[in-house]
Amino acid sequence: MSILKVSAKSNPNSIAGALAGFVRESGTVEIQAIGAGALNQAIKAIAIARGFVAPSGIELICIPAFTDVEIDGVEKTAIKLIVEPRRR
Repeated sequence: MSILKVSAKSNPNSIAGALAGFVRESGTVEIQAIGAGALNQAIKAIAIARGFVAPSGIELICIPAFTDVEIDGVEKTAIKLIVEPRRR
């Protein structure tokens, strides 16, 4: 599974393009965000990516969860958003 790490300064359009590409290729992507600003950018990116893949007949779903990540030797809690095409 591909992992995209998002910060508060990330460009949602760039993330959306990468997200759409990964979903088309492998089907499932994990987005990791630490903090409210990063989570906001990640959610915007998912909404934009839905518009990118919708003409292809792909509908995205998002499953939120917590995960622990290590940054500079310090363990932090991040939100992970698992994004995948809806299975019918």
